[in-house]
Amino acid sequence: MTHPAAPIVCIGGLNIDRKLRLLAQALAGSSNPCEAHETPGGVVRNVAENLARLGLPVALIGAVGDDAGGRMLMEQAARVGIDTQAVLRPRRQVTDSYTAVLSPDGDLHLGFAAMPLVEKLSPWALDASKGLRAGAALVVADGNLPPDAWPLLLGEARASGIPLVGVAVSEAKMERLPTQLGGLHLLILNAGELSTVAEEPEAALARLHARGVGCVLVSYGEDGLMLSEPGHEPRHWAAPQVDVVDVTGAGDALSAGVCAALLNDPNDFDAAARLGLDLAALTLQTEDSVHPELNPRFLEDR
Repeated sequence: MTHPAAPIVCIGGLNIDRKLRLLAQALAGSSNPCEAHETPGGVVRNVAENLARLGLPVALIGAVGDDAGGRMLMEQAARVGIDTQAVLRPRRQVTDSYTAVLSPDGDLHLGFAAMPLVEKLSPWALDASKGLRAGAALVVADGNLPPDAWPLLLGEARASGIPLVGVAVSEAKMERLPTQLGGLHLLILNAGELSTVAEEPEAALARLHARGVGCVLVSYGEDGLMLSEPGHEPRHWAAPQVDVVDVTGAGDALSAGVCAALLNDPNDFDAAARLGLDLAALTLQTEDSVHPELNPRFLEDR
């Protein structure tokens, strides 16, 4: 698989992921013993790391604080080869974070998302990185972006012809997408996120296309993928069957695989779906959000 020298530009939330696993059932109003684990996180950051580990040129646009968390994110990005020159680093700010309190069996007990810095990615702030996006081979934006950032990115995509890929992050944040989505080449989301558009999948897909989305790729987890294109019957791909260690990061790996394939041909969704599914399957077999042994050889035989 060949790839262009122009970078994939990834825009969205950068945060620290913290997992606190309770050692016993939670007791309200008391100190609860737990195990703690901290890793780099954020949907678009995870996508960028997967792409960089595949040997593809990647640049990040986001915001981190001038604290230990921000330094850790920037140092880790540098180690894997991600360009972070366009990352905002406001002074006296705490880096965005997501903290998951897990029950002893691993189920989510409570989740806390503290992500004020991503709100700084306003059109005014994004203007400084306009040249970087203009020279991109592909632009990837996640659903953490503030609502007023989307019209700017969509307008740039329509004017430049550079494919813009949107990656949903949660059902709650689907409302951040504007009504008019003309210029969005592909939207990647799961069944729950699709259901926020309309209860019935067919109606939801029709509404997204009517809003201007070119193609919609829906992940059904172990049941595979479905692609919707205007004027065509939906296409389906089965997911590889693997022994699942941890589902964390698999959806981000899927998005990264899809984007890596679209570099060769932005309209070859068969290749994109298959690469995305293969990368997600690999990620399911590790406890890490991004497979630590992922490298360019994953693409070389394709």
